[in-house]
Amino acid sequence: MVHVQPGRPDDTFSLKERLNSRKVGGTLLLVAALIAMILANTPLAPFYEGVKNFDLPIPFLGIDHMSVGHWASDGILAIFFFVVGIELKREFVTGQLRDPRKAALPIAAAVGGMAVPSLVYVAVVASSGVDALHGWAVPVATDIAFALGLLAVFGKGLPSGFRVFLLTLAVMDDLLGIVVIAIFYTSALQLWWLVASLAVIALYAFCLKRGWNQIWLLVPLGILAWYLMLRSGVHATIAGVLLGLVVPALPHRGQDISLAEDLEHDWNAISQGLALPVFAFFAAGVPFAAGDGSFLDALANPIFLGVFLGLFVGKPIGIFLTVVLLRKLPMFELDDNLDLKDVAALGGLAGIGFTVSLLIGELAFRGQGIDIEFAHLGVILGSLAAAFVAIFTLRWRGRAVRTVPLSDDEMLLP
Repeated sequence: MVHVQPGRPDDTFSLKERLNSRKVGGTLLLVAALIAMILANTPLAPFYEGVKNFDLPIPFLGIDHMSVGHWASDGILAIFFFVVGIELKREFVTGQLRDPRKAALPIAAAVGGMAVPSLVYVAVVASSGVDALHGWAVPVATDIAFALGLLAVFGKGLPSGFRVFLLTLAVMDDLLGIVVIAIFYTSALQLWWLVASLAVIALYAFCLKRGWNQIWLLVPLGILAWYLMLRSGVHATIAGVLLGLVVPALPHRGQDISLAEDLEHDWNAISQGLALPVFAFFAAGVPFAAGDGSFLDALANPIFLGVFLGLFVGKPIGIFLTVVLLRKLPMFELDDNLDLKDVAALGGLAGIGFTVSLLIGELAFRGQGIDIEFAHLGVILGSLAAAFVAIFTLRWRGRAVRTVPLSDDEMLLP
């Protein structure tokens, strides 16, 4: 919890409070991404790539090769995932997802939103006769950071349940994406490192349960859990999610607020003001070109088309159809203040792939340089197309929802 101390400068307090605003964080993320795209597609590209690929190893810890870009996506982004984990825990315990039926629907939608894009990719590539079916998983991922950033900037007036649904879907999407990488694209999963990381996370949870929440204890444990997860071969940001999920969401006896609420407030400013913009700056800088042919030739490539259509078309359709088919079943329930138009708008946000999709593309087409470029171009243009559609639908739904009365426990996004 942030308190204004005597003599504390008001501008410092104001800065932290402003950075805690999701809209400010989303704006910083989008600006950083735009700058990165410009740099990557201008004569300044060599300078940008040089900074992004500059190696910052820590040999005595076994981290022999770790570029600045990887530190941004595997390291500093873990702070964002930690905050996401805390927020999700609060929703499961005290928020809109405390009803298992409401939690089950976005989880199922995440599965449908991964299955359909992969089928779209397989259909496109198989019909072309190109030997590239091993890239089926490239369009299955949602970039939670960019999706939530766009929602924060353009989702004014939507019910808060919209963000909760997207948050749950995107986290499950990320977790399943990591499972896909571990099973199909990782040959060197280090099980004992993973077990050690989970053990440290369990120790972290034990300390919190006992009320040992001193920063000198929790931060080193969190860094250790992240490091062990990194060494295991699993995407290290998963440690951030798991650490957030074990934070108690109910107040201890004699306290007014929970530790989850306290930590979320303290770390959210760092997540919004530092982690997200830095990540976006190094993740979004991808050239809008592939191979030695023309740009139009690249657009006709089956790998590009499979990835592009998987994200832009397959992702929204998969999520929408899953919700339509399951919402009437007794074990599933759509939030009272959401309808199918909201689900359709949400599907566009879920089509923003970026980070995990780019990672899967690199793993799937390792050693096939030109195919990697086609896959990356499909991810970037598919994500941009999905983002533009999402912006339009978010503004449209926001205006429509503001004219409709909501239930007593529902709020509008600012």
